[in-house]
Amino acid sequence: MRITPQTEGKFGVIVEDFDAEAASADDIATLKKAVYTDKIAVLKNQDLNPRQFLALGERLGTVEPYYEPMYHHPEVKEVFVSSNVEQDGKLVGVPKTGKFWHLDYQFMPRAFDITLIYPQVVPAKNRGTYFINLAAAYEALSEDLKLAVKDTTATQSVRRYFKIRPSDVYRPVTELLEEIDAKTPPVTGPTVVTHAVTGENMLYISEGFTTSIEDSEGNSRPDLLHDLLEASGQLDPTCQHENIHLQTFEKGDMLVWDNRSLVHRALHTATPEPAVSYRVTVYDDEI
Repeated sequence: MRITPQTEGKFGVIVEDFDAEAASADDIATLKKAVYTDKIAVLKNQDLNPRQFLALGERLGTVEPYYEPMYHHPEVKEVFVSSNVEQDGKLVGVPKTGKFWHLDYQFMPRAFDITLIYPQVVPAKNRGTYFINLAAAYEALSEDLKLAVKDTTATQSVRRYFKIRPSDVYRPVTELLEEIDAKTPPVTGPTVVTHAVTGENMLYISEGFTTSIEDSEGNSRPDLLHDLLEASGQLDPTCQHENIHLQTFEKGDMLVWDNRSLVHRALHTATPEPAVSYRVTVYDDEI
């Protein structure tokens, strides 16, 4: 296994000669260290079926199936499918996922530690995922914003970007919202958190899931939420902000990233090409 820094973008490493099935415990530990230190690892020349992909995720920690079954791979439920391609006349998975800044499972009491994305059908032109390192974004804040965010709490909710399911057609909106709040109630925690491995201070906000920030006295601070999202780059419609890293990929690549450090959003265009990706999400049992 050979690990080298990426030559493009703001962070990340390239991992070559990684054999997912033959990897030793030391190889897995080295990979995890690279993910936490460098934020994204791009594993080159991978050729895994869904069960082998799941097995790699299980080497990294505890795999958690997505809570909505419509995202599940038909044979391996732990594999999340993002796809706009029909198979045998039926759509498998969900199209146009992740069109907003978020961390995977940020709306749950605990976000995932590691996300693995394995593209299956790769667009010829428009492909990639945008990332922002929330530790670097916090460090780059003005001293005034760092002081303002101290001792505040942020509330996360899936309400804004919940994907309507086929069974939701013709349901009253109020009934659907009640179900969302019952199944995934809003969660509140510190706006700035400490990374369990690196010790970095990080913002814990996203344009997609953070609905509010409150100060230590319980006062809502929509102005502060806006200013933090803007400063981090999440309100830039061009995705050209200095904090934003575009991670591209090609067939055979697998992206493995530090989900707690990186807010991300998919690159989609008005005229989408066929695209299919598999995802496995992991809780790291060692932190």
